[in-house]
Amino acid sequence: MLPFQRALLSVTDKTGIVELAQRLTELGVEIYSTGGTSTALRQAEITVHEVSDLTGFPEILDGRVKTLHPKIFGALLGQPEKAEHAKAMKDHGITPIGLVVVNLYPFEKISEGPRLEDPELVEYIDIGGVSLLRAAAKNFERVLPVCDPEDYGTVLEELQSPLGLSTETRRRLVAKVFAHTAHYDAVIAATLKSRWNTGPAFPNEVAIALRKVTDLRYGENPHQKAALYRESGGPAWGVVSAKVLQGKETSFNNYLDCEGAWQICASFTEPACAIIKHTTPCGVAVALTSAEAFVKAYQADPLSAFGGIVAFNRAVDRDTAKEMQALFVECVIAPGYHPEAREIFKAKKNLRLLEQPNMLTAPFEQDFRHISGGFLVQEPDRPSSPELKVVTSRAPSEQEKMSLDFAWKVVKYVKSNSLVLVRGLQTVGIGSGQMSRVDGLRVALMKMSQTAIPPALQKLPLVLASDGFFPFRDNVDEAARAGVTAIVQPGGSVRDQESIDACNGYGVSMVFTGVRHFRH
Repeated sequence: MLPFQRALLSVTDKTGIVELAQRLTELGVEIYSTGGTSTALRQAEITVHEVSDLTGFPEILDGRVKTLHPKIFGALLGQPEKAEHAKAMKDHGITPIGLVVVNLYPFEKISEGPRLEDPELVEYIDIGGVSLLRAAAKNFERVLPVCDPEDYGTVLEELQSPLGLSTETRRRLVAKVFAHTAHYDAVIAATLKSRWNTGPAFPNEVAIALRKVTDLRYGENPHQKAALYRESGGPAWGVVSAKVLQGKETSFNNYLDCEGAWQICASFTEPACAIIKHTTPCGVAVALTSAEAFVKAYQADPLSAFGGIVAFNRAVDRDTAKEMQALFVECVIAPGYHPEAREIFKAKKNLRLLEQPNMLTAPFEQDFRHISGGFLVQEPDRPSSPELKVVTSRAPSEQEKMSLDFAWKVVKYVKSNSLVLVRGLQTVGIGSGQMSRVDGLRVALMKMSQTAIPPALQKLPLVLASDGFFPFRDNVDEAARAGVTAIVQPGGSVRDQESIDACNGYGVSMVFTGVRHFRH
């Protein structure tokens, strides 16, 4: 015998609801329902009672008030084993309801679609459904809450088993309900904040709504489990929403590297290519075509490019794909792929191709970093074009200015301490993640020395970008000895004048940005 005789079914997603109601009816359960759900059940010739039969009160306010009534919530929250509860339920004619099957108005789906006006949007905010689920989940020892059609089969199977519904399943369903309603409210909060841009940038309470896209084979290492989630309640954008066109399963590390490469390419309006290894660029270039940009990015560090991630901010054409044929790369991400390029890439069956047409950055995105016990939250380090302040006696030439601007955009995406050497519009040496800035420069110079730079490129000025200020003049001395003719850095050190004097002594131009680009 089932532990209950009454069930309340009220769902937006009708998947499996007729089959569930049919089986419950066969088991002797009285079905109560509302609106579209009751209509669907009657059309399937299932006996169903209206909620108004319990409450004695009709649906009002265009359906805004259906189930919000003491006879419903008393039936869900009552504890009949308590004398006081039993008396109140008897006095008010309240009979327990043992099963609540509810899913909610599709606010998330609506918020991700074409923009509705506020009065239309708020009608998709579910009140009664959330309240029913929460009430049933609170009284879980007496009431079973179900919010997902995927659980109907398990519930029916266990209800009919000799042992009945297991404690493990009941607890799982209760936890799922509270996670579901919390996610639902988080989507609403995020959508309204984004729509209205209200409140402080960093409020006292933050709810993050995430929906799983897929499980991943593993995390950073094979012994770590992992999954990919996307932010709920907004249009699909960014790397998480990129379409996988071919290749092996995209891994945790692939996604991290794709993010870095995609962000770099999104910083440029001209055709750009970035090659990433272990979240750090090893080569970046801008050119007249994507094919030329790839060749130049590859020239920056061919050794490190092996097994890397390649990104473009233009659709990959046949010429670009042909240039990439000989190189082993893990993944390519681009706004699109010409049919001829797809044909070329098909020969590399394990090569992952990701397509993301939208190269933009979400306007209200925040940067979350997990630390033990909590999160650090900051505004993203958005692309900027700071006003360059010339601090040396020699101003940079037009060619140097162009290279300095390019170098400054790239250095932002390199792990601190980071220093980037550039000729023209391509990197020739990148130093990252060093504990001292001068060591970062030495790594960049070492990388440059290991690369065969074409003669035409060697004729262009060599410039340097640093993500942070120079605490000592040693960086200038090292750079000048290597042939650097212009430097861009934030400035702000108490020893700035020492670096400026050193530059003047070497005839090197230096400009300050007043902006720092640390990346930890």
